[in-house]
Amino acid sequence: MVVTLGGLLFGVDTGVINGALPYMAAPQQLNLTSAEEGLVTSVITLGAAIGALTAGKLADRDGRKRILCYLAVLFFFGTLFCATAPNAWWLISFRFILGLAVGGASVIVPTYLAEVATAGLRGRLVTQNELMITGGQMLAFTVNAILGTCFPGVTSIWREMLAFGMLPAFLLFCGTWFVPESPRWLIMKRRPQAAIAILDRIRPDHQRSLAEVQSVTAILRRHRNTKAAGLRDLRHPWVRHLVLLGAGLGIIQQFVGINIMMYYGTSILMKVGFGHRVALVANIGNGLTSFIATAVGMRLMYTVARRRMLLVGITGTGCSLLVITLGILFLGQSRLLPLVVIGSTMTFLAFFQSCVSPTTWVLLSEIFPQQLRGLGMGIATFCLWMANFLVGFTFPLMMAHWGGGGTFAFFIAFNAVAWVFSWSFVPETQGKSLEQIQFELRAQLQTSGHHHRHHHRGNGLQVTN
Repeated sequence: MVVTLGGLLFGVDTGVINGALPYMAAPQQLNLTSAEEGLVTSVITLGAAIGALTAGKLADRDGRKRILCYLAVLFFFGTLFCATAPNAWWLISFRFILGLAVGGASVIVPTYLAEVATAGLRGRLVTQNELMITGGQMLAFTVNAILGTCFPGVTSIWREMLAFGMLPAFLLFCGTWFVPESPRWLIMKRRPQAAIAILDRIRPDHQRSLAEVQSVTAILRRHRNTKAAGLRDLRHPWVRHLVLLGAGLGIIQQFVGINIMMYYGTSILMKVGFGHRVALVANIGNGLTSFIATAVGMRLMYTVARRRMLLVGITGTGCSLLVITLGILFLGQSRLLPLVVIGSTMTFLAFFQSCVSPTTWVLLSEIFPQQLRGLGMGIATFCLWMANFLVGFTFPLMMAHWGGGGTFAFFIAFNAVAWVFSWSFVPETQGKSLEQIQFELRAQLQTSGHHHRHHHRGNGLQVTN
């Protein structure tokens, strides 16, 4: 619960802007130009890309726990300075700094959870972070709606909306003093006794803890000559393949179109005929759908194969966008259009949050070997955040140039590409230990390197036991 507060903060800080932006933009407040509005919204994801790239390496050096503590401080003061911003550029600068913390949390939290969990619990624990992210977004939408309703004439209310994020940041800071360091990181630093002591505290079976420490130690000893991977290690084909697979998963997760719904949900609903207040309330419905779907995804993690979940999710998001596009093209000014759009939006969020998003994060936390994890998670999450920034920044421009039909058609095409990529390259990892996954992936990649022509057709990186 404590560690996933990092996920909650990630949700609150990305979701809060949805309701706060109209107040900030007001002439008597920050009087934002449209370019400044775009930057205030999307600069947090640019910061997150850089935070994601650096946090993994820092966590490999200083430990997961210490970096998490630093991130809590960054969240707290970043939020404080955003809430007290005297002008647009001050706000944009500190939204960028807040982005560094968001990106750092998006790497450290799933990594830490994957490292403390048993193989059976790993999917659920990493997905719990997803639940906290969507919970944070829903919380932000709700707090915004309550503050906006209780203080109808107060244009400076956006400061209180932003300041709310200081509360979970303070709780995360206090909580990190009580969580243990990652046992795998301790083994990596040649402190196996400390790792065993922690495993005994958090798990019931001492023998299994000993066996796990011995297994990880043996693997690290085997790879001791390679130490933690750096960018120069990308010259090894299997390292490059794995990092590209991770980057591909990160880009897919954003380009299926989630941020259209998350940042511009209210604007889309207003464009197809909802009134402003109704659109804001409907947005809470979107937040609730996301939250429930994530909880459903946590249950599915136990029973459904990861790869199948990803493919079903992408099929669902693509079809939902197709229905919205057909609605815009053929229903015109019909009274049916708003209902079709809100129904399809909720269906999109249900498929994305229950299948695509949690599966992406779990796969990213599973596919990288120990000495490659900092670099691999860093690059994959950097790509994810850059894709997020691109979608967030270009969507209004696409809408202006191509209209609704053309814009949604672009995202439908990308869903098709994402499906083919996932079918060809994503391995099955359910119910396997991290070491087993990495051993199989590496063997598969090395054989596919030798027999590239024979194996690559159709099968890609698919791994069998």
